[in-house]
Amino acid sequence: MEWYQYVIIVVGSFFAGVVNTLAGNGSAITLTILTEMVGLPGNLANGTNRVGVFTQGVASAYGFYEGGRLKLKGNWLYISTIILGAVIGVLIAVNVSNEQFRNVFRYLMVFMLLVILVNPKRWLAETDLTSRPPLWIMLPALLLLGLYGGFIQMGMGIVFLIVTVLIAKFSIMDANAMKAFVIATYTILVLAIFHWQGLIDWKIGFMLAFGQTIGGYLTARIASSYPNANIWAHRLLVTIIIIAIVKLFWEQF
Repeated sequence: MEWYQYVIIVVGSFFAGVVNTLAGNGSAITLTILTEMVGLPGNLANGTNRVGVFTQGVASAYGFYEGGRLKLKGNWLYISTIILGAVIGVLIAVNVSNEQFRNVFRYLMVFMLLVILVNPKRWLAETDLTSRPPLWIMLPALLLLGLYGGFIQMGMGIVFLIVTVLIAKFSIMDANAMKAFVIATYTILVLAIFHWQGLIDWKIGFMLAFGQTIGGYLTARIASSYPNANIWAHRLLVTIIIIAIVKLFWEQF
């Protein structure tokens, strides 16, 4: 590889860490770098990308924890339900291709955008433990959320925020903190599976990890204490979804 490719990997992964921490879909940045600029095959790029996803998740979760945003106590039932769904999803993904899902995903993103834009005040509220739906609604929703993340991963951060903010009634920043912790946890299994199949370039993966870890940690620490973090996280979320929709429909032509 040329020296400038190393620079692109580190800088690009830093911005991916920032985007993933506040919204989601930062893998669109890193996967583009790995496939278009570095030239990794799709499956190898997919596995290598998870190294940065894991370390950034750990760093972001720790940054949110230091800032008082990561609240694990009282939420373990929700967390374990999502992780259980993710484990099932990963095991399914090993044997089933999800490439055809891209055709459905572009329309799903349009639906997500509409959900986020309708009554935006819901995204600016603080965590409300009193208005959560009963467990018979919450747990299946969180299980399906985990299943989606383990099987598809594409857009997981965005779907995670929609479910945990609109259904579980977390604030967008508390939801981001839990998102970082949960994704880091189940990505351990994902990494093990990809490594076992020989689908990780660890040298490039560690470079991604370096940039994403710094980006994720700094963003989590700053956002935890920034008074308007919910507003800016919502704006970034809307922006990321619009960019993703344009890209997905552009690829169709």
